[in-house]
Amino acid sequence: MSVTEVRVAVVVVTYNSERLLPDLLAALGPGLGALSWHLTVADNASADGTVAALRRLAPEATVVEMGRNAGYAAGINAAVAVAPPHAAVLVLNPDVRLRPGCVETLLAALGTNGTGIAVPHIVDDAGALIPTLRREPTILRALGDAILGARRAGRYAVIGEVVTDDRRYARESVTDWAEGSTLLISRECWQRCGPWDESFFLYSEETDFALRARDAGLVTRFVPGAHAVHLEGDSRHSPKLWALLTLNRVRLYRRRHGLACTAAYWFVLLAREGSRALLGRQTSRAAVRDLLRPAKIREVPGPATVHSAR
Repeated sequence: MSVTEVRVAVVVVTYNSERLLPDLLAALGPGLGALSWHLTVADNASADGTVAALRRLAPEATVVEMGRNAGYAAGINAAVAVAPPHAAVLVLNPDVRLRPGCVETLLAALGTNGTGIAVPHIVDDAGALIPTLRREPTILRALGDAILGARRAGRYAVIGEVVTDDRRYARESVTDWAEGSTLLISRECWQRCGPWDESFFLYSEETDFALRARDAGLVTRFVPGAHAVHLEGDSRHSPKLWALLTLNRVRLYRRRHGLACTAAYWFVLLAREGSRALLGRQTSRAAVRDLLRPAKIREVPGPATVHSAR
């Protein structure tokens, strides 16, 4: 396969991901089917054997050694910058396992008029649906999450950001954004909306990109006939990661709304995390501490704060 002409540039960002690589790489061939593709990996200064394993298991891949823990968005941008010419970019987490034919189905969906990003139906390693579709963050949706919880609020478009109605995952649809573990991005979308915003370091970068694409008239399309497995990260269990995720939600909201609305959004998130902190949730306690420090919201997180593995 020539790396000068490919249909899909497969882009993966790694950080101490050695144990995940064999299964990830084994699933790429079946997942991309008859498509021509090339793998480019950006490694964020892994301390394990990630780079050596890549060179051994995938000798044809391009490996970009970032030299530092630069963040998820920076890794994606660096990988795309050196990828061969392509019709689409497939952004993958190292803990994603493509099912046969997944990317061919996604690529066909990119041909639908006005589609800039295509996303698959994703399950966890036990086969349970992962609700990956999202609505644009609003004050009312943050309030619904705070009062009812994300799953119950997500059944209703007005008050829920996470789309939790299983029926929505049985049919093709357009969504405001989708979680960023598996995204197929058209060349047009990347050229008009890229690169990803590196100031987020980790979390909300995919939200920002998808909303900017929507602003440019290019939607995110959910394709139920394309399938993948996501083993998922530890943001729900790590206080540092949960605090960063919460802070970046405020930072993203601030970029798209005025000061008064942002203050209201911040207050709702603070109330949500505060109520859960009172119940003893350590992740929420960390989020409250950071939400009460304005400098944290303005700060661009770096490797001293958190690692960049999802």
